[in-house]
Amino acid sequence: MFTFLPIIINVLYATSAGVALMPSERPYSGLENFEILFECRDYFDFQSCRKDVFWRAIANTLKFSAIQVSLMVFFSLLTALVLNRKIIGRGFWRGVFFYPVLLSPVVVALIWKWLLQSQGVFNAVLISMNQGPVDWLTDRHWAFFWTIFVSIWAHMGFYTLILLAGLQAIPKDVYEAALMDKASPWRTLTHITLPLLMPNLIVVLVLAMIRAVQVFDEVFVLTGGGPGSATTFIVQFIYQTGFAEQIHLYGLAAAASLALAVGLILLTLLQLKLTRATDAGQKVR
Repeated sequence: MFTFLPIIINVLYATSAGVALMPSERPYSGLENFEILFECRDYFDFQSCRKDVFWRAIANTLKFSAIQVSLMVFFSLLTALVLNRKIIGRGFWRGVFFYPVLLSPVVVALIWKWLLQSQGVFNAVLISMNQGPVDWLTDRHWAFFWTIFVSIWAHMGFYTLILLAGLQAIPKDVYEAALMDKASPWRTLTHITLPLLMPNLIVVLVLAMIRAVQVFDEVFVLTGGGPGSATTFIVQFIYQTGFAEQIHLYGLAAAASLALAVGLILLTLLQLKLTRATDAGQKVR
């Protein structure tokens, strides 16, 4: 009832037209909504598309996902490697890095918005240093940067925990053998740690990619998709089209959500394929 019925209703909305809310009052339109979304004279020129905002949202989502996921995996791995070492206050630092995961995404966005707004803490510090204020959230480049930064800050602890569990599962005698062979730290990392950690890295990579494609709440509270459409992503386009705009185009929103669902299914299949390939490779070795 709560899983398959909404999917069926969503398909009904995607294949119907009009602005009526009840599915029984919406005339069948076939694939018209998909044709509206994907109609472009030149797919490299968004202005030639019938729904240019949809394609800008896709481009922003792809750009955000590529940058955010790359940085997320890198910093999560770096943090896990540091926290896996015998450092002072290791338990405390593990808690510090995981703490943002416990916060609501809306709370995280509100905290950073308070810091970054025109009259916020960051600009107050700059003004106290006789520097001019910076448009952190109203400049398109800075706004995009902070959406990536805040997203990494909020979720990095979760992926760090996965990688840390993988590091602790690596047998200690492997490192002892490498130490006896006088292997350098870099060689130990590249020939022992990373290959044995690969299953966890694949899980982190795919989970981070799926979450990046679905990004909405932090960005919606932090920038509202602006300035202009600089931080408008695919989920926000679906929300605005179906609920926020004056005319609620439920059919277009449903069609866009189905397109997003297909993308997420492909990412999930990719994760399964990579995981099986990695497991098979480890069994061979």
